[in-house]
Amino acid sequence: MDMTVTGIITAIVIGAIIGILGRLVVPGKQNIPIWLTIVIGIVAALLGSFLANALGVGDTRGIDWIEIVIQVALAAAGVALVAGMYGRRGVR
Repeated sequence: MDMTVTGIITAIVIGAIIGILGRLVVPGKQNIPIWLTIVIGIVAALLGSFLANALGVGDTRGIDWIEIVIQVALAAAGVALVAGMYGRRGVR
């Protein structure tokens, strides 16, 4: 990924989408702010891409469904983990 303004904006948009999809996968209500969901999504998208490339499924013909599934799964795990920690601290 190139670190241009376009690359950064693209990472934020894709991260937001991945974060929201991850949040939808987690059952129940998550009491975390949307900005935190987006940050989790960005981190999950980057880690998911790295992991997919390490497994050899990061660059396939067409849509990289396996990479997307990995990213959403990481985002869901991140949302569940942070929501649990955020809720226990009593911060709202």
